[in-house]
Amino acid sequence: MAEITTSQDVNAPAAAVWSLLADYGNIQAWWPKDGPVRIARVKNEGQGVGMIRHIYNEGFPKPISERLDHLDAQTKTWKLSIVGELPPGMNSYNAIGTLTETGPASCRIDYKGVYSTDQESAAAVDGFLRAAYALMFRGLKAAAER
Repeated sequence: MAEITTSQDVNAPAAAVWSLLADYGNIQAWWPKDGPVRIARVKNEGQGVGMIRHIYNEGFPKPISERLDHLDAQTKTWKLSIVGELPPGMNSYNAIGTLTETGPASCRIDYKGVYSTDQESAAAVDGFLRAAYALMFRGLKAAAER
């Protein structure tokens, strides 16, 4: 298993960022529309913990399906897993995020992805995930700081 741990400071109240994250099926509300990976549409299956958001990205024939495994408003933590078909080179993936208030109008997002991959794909998968996390942070930061 490999992991990537990363963080992002946001100049917005934790409540503003949490409202975006807690609305799990509405990733299009904050995902960057000008990035290299653009969401064409999202199909949600279920509600709350256990729901799956099927994210159809432009130029990709199949969705990335992310299941919400945990969502705790009190501790501001969430967990997700990719279910179904995984991105190329990836054998498994799950992530945990934590949102921490750092001031009355600021917070920090800590995010850790844990995944397995074959040796030949390790560098490509690492690069793909780091790019996805950068887009995630950019989108959340922009939406929350508006």
